[in-house]
Amino acid sequence: MKGILIDSIDPTYNLAMEETLFESLANVGEEYFLLWQNAPSVIVGCHQNTAEEVNEEYVKKHNIPVVRRITGGGAVYHDLGNLNFSFLRYMERGEDTSFSRYILPIVEALKSIGIHAEMSGRNDMLVEGKKFSGNAQKKSGQKLLQHGTLLVSLDTSHLTEILTGNPDKYQSKGVASHKSRVANLIEFVPQVEKEELMEKIKTVLMQFLTIEQMVISPELAQKAEELANTKYRTWEWNFGKSPAFEVKFRKRFSFGAIDFYADINRGKITNCRFYGDFFANKDIQELERALQGCFFKKEEILKVLSAIKAYEYFVGCGENDLLEFFVDNLIE
Repeated sequence: MKGILIDSIDPTYNLAMEETLFESLANVGEEYFLLWQNAPSVIVGCHQNTAEEVNEEYVKKHNIPVVRRITGGGAVYHDLGNLNFSFLRYMERGEDTSFSRYILPIVEALKSIGIHAEMSGRNDMLVEGKKFSGNAQKKSGQKLLQHGTLLVSLDTSHLTEILTGNPDKYQSKGVASHKSRVANLIEFVPQVEKEELMEKIKTVLMQFLTIEQMVISPELAQKAEELANTKYRTWEWNFGKSPAFEVKFRKRFSFGAIDFYADINRGKITNCRFYGDFFANKDIQELERALQGCFFKKEEILKVLSAIKAYEYFVGCGENDLLEFFVDNLIE
């Protein structure tokens, strides 16, 4: 197995590189083992409703990017105290694809440096009953991707604030995350500095799991950068690809209360309604129809509302009242 240590800490590039290598697999037996770290970021599963999983206000305030991966599972927080690994393989037909095939060698590698890890359930790793690693898989024909995390010294102080969506605002048909009791490996080897432990784990994993290490070619790096730009850095992938979900906003103004309900599918408003005890100057259904087909995205919706002078539909509504109502509730 060829080992690659990715030196980037950009989550969009790293996920793009992983996918680029995955798509490049072409020959039976071809396989790679990747190690990589991300700067502070939230990584959501491919079937999740991003808006429901993440505290939008908190991640915006702290400039934490939110990126969707191509595998299932729940949302996770990454920083430089988290080590990510990926196994990529072009399989023979009928080959073993169980999670344990790749988890157990990692367990043995960690045991060799005094970390008494064990596999738990289908795809987790624990130490003393506490989870420090989760794994996810993607299969495409004979190609297999299995990746996971190793919590080495993750800053867990942000977890509650970051991975708390707003269930009152969003009701999703996607897959919600399951919050687990987690622990950092540094807790079990406190005599070692966290930077030293991170390097020790990288070294032992490469020794246990690879025959040779390779360097990413400029051509491959360029392909990954292009994929990052066209996919992993776009709103359409990270938010618009969320499964169908419903939203509901409410605010009381001086001219009455407004409740906004909408169905979102593939990132677009498919149906919406305004309710409330307001009085209307115009047919509210005209406003609702104008928003249908619009991306559930701040700049798109504000453009529509401004173009049709939406405030004129409500008696007593100020020119900016409705715009501010949506600004407070919409994704960038």
